[in-house]
Amino acid sequence: MKEAAFFDIDGTIYREGLITEVFKKMVTHEIIDPKRWHDEVKPAYQAWDRREGDYDTYLMRMTEIFQQTLVGLSSQHIDFIARKVIEQKGGRVYQFTRQEIERHQREGRRVIAISGSPDTLVKLMAEKYHFDDWRGSLYPTDEKGFFTGEIIPMWDSASKLKALNTLVAQYDLDLSRCWAYGDTNGDITMLKAVGHPTAINPTRELLLNIREDAELNKKIRVVVERKDVIYHIDLNTLELE
Repeated sequence: MKEAAFFDIDGTIYREGLITEVFKKMVTHEIIDPKRWHDEVKPAYQAWDRREGDYDTYLMRMTEIFQQTLVGLSSQHIDFIARKVIEQKGGRVYQFTRQEIERHQREGRRVIAISGSPDTLVKLMAEKYHFDDWRGSLYPTDEKGFFTGEIIPMWDSASKLKALNTLVAQYDLDLSRCWAYGDTNGDITMLKAVGHPTAINPTRELLLNIREDAELNKKIRVVVERKDVIYHIDLNTLELE
């Protein structure tokens, strides 16, 4: 089998960020001090919600606090919360990507997740949708199962390309016959590498970079899903404000 479809998860399959759901539960259970949410994260969230700030600032602030809080925490705590998140929220996915996952599975391609979310969450989400393999951000633990505070990220374009190349070698894939789906500039190396890339609900930064790359612009599909409507966008006629 030479073909595979690679999917980002946050904002591509799942309609928000899985780590935000974990963060909310950690605040509710006071694993994360609610004051830190109010003082350090909420302002960034409100700025993004008003479209006066950007989502990445909000996300990175959450990720920083999440990483700090993990130090010395048992992995069993996070495993339990992750399972609850997928049980309760795992169905909040885009119609378009759900249909694409099912189509690739019907047509016999491997379906693989490459996501910046913690590996535990990515694994559970991948299992829910019957993926063949997955890669996520790693948060190493010591010999007793407590988090060390280290992190091996999978949200940046360089890390995703490295993971993609490892999977290509592992499964003997032909990238010209593969598919990739993403929504941010962290996914651009995946999109550029395959023969059939799709940007779903792309960020402005990703759209601008696609426009500047003639080869990528020529082969990519751009899809926007809002409410119950799926729009296919022609980048050559799209006006960005």
